[in-house]
Amino acid sequence: MRTHILVIEDEERILEFIARGLKFEGYQVDTALDGHRGLEIARESMPDLIILDWMLPGMDGLDVCQRLRAASDVPILMLTAKDAVADRVEGLDAGADDYLVKPFDFDELLARIRALLRRAHPQSPEILMFADLRLDTGTHQAFRGELAIELTAKEYELLELFLLNPRQVLTREVIFDRVWGYDFGGESNIIEVYVRYLRQKTESEGQPRLIHTVRGVGYVLRETE
Repeated sequence: MRTHILVIEDEERILEFIARGLKFEGYQVDTALDGHRGLEIARESMPDLIILDWMLPGMDGLDVCQRLRAASDVPILMLTAKDAVADRVEGLDAGADDYLVKPFDFDELLARIRALLRRAHPQSPEILMFADLRLDTGTHQAFRGELAIELTAKEYELLELFLLNPRQVLTREVIFDRVWGYDFGGESNIIEVYVRYLRQKTESEGQPRLIHTVRGVGYVLRETE
């Protein structure tokens, strides 16, 4: 069964952009241009995840979110042009699980969807692998070849994020959100610090670098060219 996503968005251009991209990624997609229709679709067949615009005609996204949350624990990702902290808090308090400000990068939207789906449907422990790097999600043990790597909690979360998205450039915004939530501002150098920690530990015996900097964007886990 394909993962079913409902997109509730009144701007047709944005709605088509999201729906087309999600279908290309293999998701089953339903769409609605207003909150009333979105609720009808959800009640007929509750999706696995809902992408919900805040500013909707008739019934706004906050109201839709509260009604959905009263009936289900379906993951809800709210889209909005409102970027103030107070607005973000209001959206989360209404029952949204995550919050993405317009305009947004589609890769970031996909990363947030994957994270919400993982949270909603936890997987059994598994071994994540890339090149000679391994991470046991059950024991939180990491290895580079046969060399064991000791990780702090945040180092583990960051390494897991890279291993779940190999060869995909992760923006600083995505990393902040997935690993640190909303605890740090965009000017913090916390990501650089922890990437340096991971590099020191995964390259301690001269192994080729796997975590690479993409200048002006973020980081990517890939083989050294």
